[in-house]
Amino acid sequence: MTALRPETAETQPAGDGPGPSLAGVHESIATLLASRGQWRQAYQHLRSALDLVHADQVEEPHVPEQLRREVELLRREHAEAREQSLRDSLTDSYNRRYLDQRLMDLLTEHGACRHGLAIALIDLDWFKQVNDTFGHLLGDRVLQRVVELLQQDLPEDAFCARYGGEEFVLVLPRVDASRAVEIAEAARERVEHHPWQDVAPGLRVTVSAGLSYEPPAAEAPQRPPVGAEQQLLRADSLLYTAKQSGRNAVAYRADGRVRLAGAAAGRRAITETRVLGYY
Repeated sequence: MTALRPETAETQPAGDGPGPSLAGVHESIATLLASRGQWRQAYQHLRSALDLVHADQVEEPHVPEQLRREVELLRREHAEAREQSLRDSLTDSYNRRYLDQRLMDLLTEHGACRHGLAIALIDLDWFKQVNDTFGHLLGDRVLQRVVELLQQDLPEDAFCARYGGEEFVLVLPRVDASRAVEIAEAARERVEHHPWQDVAPGLRVTVSAGLSYEPPAAEAPQRPPVGAEQQLLRADSLLYTAKQSGRNAVAYRADGRVRLAGAAAGRRAITETRVLGYY
């Protein structure tokens, strides 16, 4: 970070107080903090310096161009640092921290869903065998490619987050139940039909998914409120059903029954694990 020229902070009229010199101290501190990568603290000191310089002016203050550039730089750096803190370092999908924050935003304080909300919990099938056969380095490449495939053609406001290990979550706000099934099944098909042989001869990758859906509160006023944790538990129960039904499938609930989407619909589904409060 480049410091302001000395005359910017020191040669302006001093007025009755120690504003300019104190502003210079704030600026020096900001420069030091920025050099250490402590952008948030540096930004606070730059703001303090600006406030002090213009404290006694009645008219709207003129912001020195160089200070304006420094503040804008710090804002961008802070925004980028925050974005990185919400991303998974391997796959660049969102991480669990972001997932928890967004689910809280999508649900009201009482757990009622403002709009339709679908959550697909997705797990790679037999991923341990991929690591054991092809090595962990290639396994990491597989995870990265799977995330790319899962994120393709997602509707607006939808996102993918890494839940842990080889498990990922697709969060689909503002969709109805049938559209949610279509999206999850299309993602499963993209993974299945990807040319994995080009990545490594003999490699085959598929995923299983459990899709839970919460309708808008206005459409089901008699239903008790559902929180993010409960909806994830439902998705996890359906994921278990998809696994036990032969894998490479999307399991969901419709009309009180568990079903499998797409090509897996002809398989004989097992009795699902019961989850408290599941309708």
